[in-house]
Amino acid sequence: MEPVKTDPETVDDSGAILQRGRDIILREVEAVRTAADKLDGAFVSAVRLILACRGRVAVSGVGKAGDVGKKIQSTLASTGTPSYVLHPVESLHGDLGMIQREDIALMLTKSGATQELARMIPLVSAFGCKVIVVTAKPQSVCGKLANVVIDIGNVPEACPLGMAPSSSTAAMMAVGDALALTVMGIKNIEPEQYAKYHPGGALGRSLMRVHEIMREGPNCPICHINDTLQDYDRIVHGAPKRAGAASVVDDDGVLVGFFTHGDVSRLLSEPEHPARRRMGDVMTRSPKVIHRDAKVADAIAIMQSLRIDELPVVDDGRHVVGMVDIQDLLACGFSVFDDG
Repeated sequence: MEPVKTDPETVDDSGAILQRGRDIILREVEAVRTAADKLDGAFVSAVRLILACRGRVAVSGVGKAGDVGKKIQSTLASTGTPSYVLHPVESLHGDLGMIQREDIALMLTKSGATQELARMIPLVSAFGCKVIVVTAKPQSVCGKLANVVIDIGNVPEACPLGMAPSSSTAAMMAVGDALALTVMGIKNIEPEQYAKYHPGGALGRSLMRVHEIMREGPNCPICHINDTLQDYDRIVHGAPKRAGAASVVDDDGVLVGFFTHGDVSRLLSEPEHPARRRMGDVMTRSPKVIHRDAKVADAIAIMQSLRIDELPVVDDGRHVVGMVDIQDLLACGFSVFDDG
């Protein structure tokens, strides 16, 4: 049957449309609240199984429950619990080979009667794996086959027809997050550990240390205090990566100054030819520096405040170990043009 075509401008006024949206959200909120009230010893058992798991968590579901499962699996993996998605249909056609004895299966099914899961659970159990089922029907066939059953409550769907998975998937998502994040909290995952699983995102960048992004070795030009401007030009242009500055050090390799291409431009305006001028005479003394173990965000803050493109990196003894360059920051997704 074809859906009835309607003119969006004549169906309900703005207030009625907003109310419909709010009602649906509130129904899903109620479903999540019901799932929270339903949590009992089964949830505790599930958390303990995951904590004790020496393998990975295999997450399975069919249809919308499967889509929710993919998100739960992603949350588990990103919070320090190794996991993977095991498609119920594909598992019956060879993908069961991914299962290992040390794994745990987490299965999502509102009805608890999903045929693919009902067939899959005994096969997974035969490998020696424990099975956790999240369902609205704990006395269903899947519930009876599982080792642990988490009951989300049999709440009405928010769908106008009461059919499309909505409230139930919201409850499943919340329970999955509760499992993953409870395990994460018990494991005491630190922000730095969490960032390791998100190296390409904003969080990963915010926790990066200077030594992870700085230029070092041949790509970090270093001049001696007695080197001339000619030496500076040779050293900077000899770096494999284009460089716009060099650190200046004494006989012990301790940073005593910094010199940039901008400084060259200023010297060219002076009457005396600068080619043979010593670095010690033309360098910026006591330059701003960053420690190799500081956060990149701190380096960016310094570069923003001083409007500079390069920043020398030092160790505890103020020896030069690298240089932060704006080009590398931009290449990694940082911006020194934004505040904070």
